[in-house]
Amino acid sequence: MIDLTTPFLEEKIRALKVGDEVAVSGVVFTGRDAVHKYLHEGGKLPPEVSFQNAILYHCGPVVVKDEQGNWRCTAAGPTTSIREEPYQGQIIRDFGLRGVIGKGGMGDRTLAACKEAGCVYLHAIGGAAQVLAECITGVRNVFFLEKFGAPEAIWQFEVVKFPAVVTMDSHGNSLHKEVLAASQAELAKYV
Repeated sequence: MIDLTTPFLEEKIRALKVGDEVAVSGVVFTGRDAVHKYLHEGGKLPPEVSFQNAILYHCGPVVVKDEQGNWRCTAAGPTTSIREEPYQGQIIRDFGLRGVIGKGGMGDRTLAACKEAGCVYLHAIGGAAQVLAECITGVRNVFFLEKFGAPEAIWQFEVVKFPAVVTMDSHGNSLHKEVLAASQAELAKYV
């Protein structure tokens, strides 16, 4: 397991390869469909948010306020990333992202942006939302809550040892493409 901690600088990211297991610690932002579409169409991030050298998590977390009025994350599983394929490459380039966490992988446009900009796609475990929420040690802030609603808002989380696997690296490699090719080759034997 490779410790990947803030700041998520390009040289750290370019050292990662497909198959590397990482434990992410530091600040991670969430962003789903509404945020991606908004940014793709020219929307601006709030002044307090910078995606430069950041990791964006495709996640619609369950976040509640405790008795003291503080936010607490109770579930934070990854959402299917391919929905963001029309937008992700541009957002990586325009905003300086170094990592994207999600599930299921992404396509050629995102892979090309990862190679060009020095970014990786990190696959998180689906179906483990409550376990992954245990890695979220704090909620620093929330943005666009009123505009997009809780699941689509940008949440700023502090994470410690959030587990993921590099499945698309900054060298043009994609485990998702490799698995698809192997599966198609195996299927062709039976067709």
